Amino acid sequence: MSNSSSLNEFLLLAFADTWELQLLHFALFLGIYLAALLGNGLIITAVACDHHLHTPMYFFLLNLSFLDLGTISTTVPKSMANSLWDTRAISYSGCAAQVFSFFFLISAEYYLLTVMAYDRYVAICRPLHYGTLMGSRACVRMAAAAWGSGFLKAVLHTGNTFSLPLCQGNTVDQFFCEVPQILKLSCSDSYLREIGLLVVSGCLSFGCFIFIVVSYVQIFTAVLRIPSQQGRHKAFSMCLPHLAVVCLFVTTGLFAYLRPTSISSPALNLVVAVLYAVVPPAMNPLIYSMRNKELKEALKKLVQLLVQQQ
Repeated sequence: MSNSSSLNEFLLLAFADTWELQLLHFALFLGIYLAALLGNGLIITAVACDHHLHTPMYFFLLNLSFLDLGTISTTVPKSMANSLWDTRAISYSGCAAQVFSFFFLISAEYYLLTVMAYDRYVAICRPLHYGTLMGSRACVRMAAAAWGSGFLKAVLHTGNTFSLPLCQGNTVDQFFCEVPQILKLSCSDSYLREIGLLVVSGCLSFGCFIFIVVSYVQIFTAVLRIPSQQGRHKAFSMCLPHLAVVCLFVTTGLFAYLRPTSISSPALNLVVAVLYAVVPPAMNPLIYSMRNKELKEALKKLVQLLVQQQ
């Protein structure tokens, strides 16, 4: 039996028991992390430097790339370091910081994706009012609201989680500190307050999901009414990347937190956590650049400029 006041570290779930497999895990995560840094870094630089991309859609994409960089940097480097140094330990304060940062960034990203759905809805369904509804001040306020809501949510959940008495040991069944796994270490019935907060957060997230679905129903209805094939293709190229990112984010998150306990296991928990915490930040730049000609042209110019400077 242990108490949270006497805990000074947690033990994270290891990916492998042998040194060779730990090195493989390190190399795999290093490749994914570098890909995420490169992809999101290129998008941030391209949007910041190319004045043609100074529009609401790319402003939100810029914010999304920052959030993706933060999300993957919260979990992956520590896991890589643990594998490299053959340890499972993370300090109590480090675990709290990881919970706060991950909750903050992942929540802000979800709210930002909701804002981006609204941006696409206005652009497709109310184009004549786009300049008024999506002015620079409005965009900054919506982005700030997404970041601020994520911060407030992270403060509430982190403070509440780490105020609970922990009496079930210090082993976290995940490769990073996350709230559901820490709640398993709490004393019986002491976690009900945090469960209540999670339910409220889930309801808010479900409301955002409904908003996104309704927005895209109206978007696709409007797109199918466009008479020219070129116009429909342009509209789809604007919306499909965002929709793909939303689907990747929501499906992996839902499976991670709402799957039946009967199909839960440490190995499956690791795979699912990688799918929702590691894969999306690395995949999002690729998804957005595949069908976006403006972004591909900006990235091409940026790469050419970098090559010329070498």
